[in-house]
Amino acid sequence: MRIALFQPDIPQNTGTILRLCACLAVEAHIIEPAGFPISDRHFRRSGMDYLDQVRVFRHISWADFERWRQEAGARLLLLTTKASRSYLDCRYAASDVLMVGRESAGVPDEVAATADERLLIPMRSGMRSLNVAMAAAMALGEALRQTRGIPTGLTG
Repeated sequence: MRIALFQPDIPQNTGTILRLCACLAVEAHIIEPAGFPISDRHFRRSGMDYLDQVRVFRHISWADFERWRQEAGARLLLLTTKASRSYLDCRYAASDVLMVGRESAGVPDEVAATADERLLIPMRSGMRSLNVAMAAAMALGEALRQTRGIPTGLTG
């Protein structure tokens, strides 16, 4: 299981997602350009010392990421408020990539069109969206439950 961040623009959310990936032994893929320098202090602070514990792959562009994904044979699952299918109704595979969009704009239509699945987190009527890190955590939790349960080496 992997998480991809499409051109993230809030360093604290990126740091939080990378911390999540470190704690759950999940790869992280950052699709550039990011809206902040990767060395940004807010990014480092929210990721804390966990950033040394996560495998982070940086892709210089959407096209670069897509080339990697095609070569890896990975299915792309996009979390988006524009979907009609719940993330709870998806059958996940260990090789899947869960992608979240920019906090400010999601992903462009051409990126959404390449996703193998577009998934939403059902919410109360009138609410726009969840925080991107919260959405990633919810979907990743369900994906891991289906594919491998609690990662090896965790306690509790």
